[in-house]
Amino acid sequence: MTDFSVEKRALLKRLGELDRRLHDIEAELDQPRSKDWEESAVEREGDEVLETLGQSGQNEIVRIQAALARLRASEYGICTICAEPIARERLRVLPDTPFCKKCAAHH
Repeated sequence: MTDFSVEKRALLKRLGELDRRLHDIEAELDQPRSKDWEESAVEREGDEVLETLGQSGQNEIVRIQAALARLRASEYGICTICAEPIARERLRVLPDTPFCKKCAAHH
């Protein structure tokens, strides 16, 4: 059995970072808005950016949770499409990837 402790630590660290970032975004979006129309429009544009960042973070959390589930099931490091091993270097760069390089290019 391969030791994926480095990748697991990276996944858990990133999960913590995303959790903090999403809480910060949520707090910012909950701030009262200006009653001035022009300022309100600028704030709304900022909110849209924050919402996009939040959605991106939530998507990454889903990928990380899936990777952690594969770790628990001893399926981590195996491509979910072709069932071939994922290169260790690829896992170090993209620890949440479920695909080998070949399948990722076609996915």
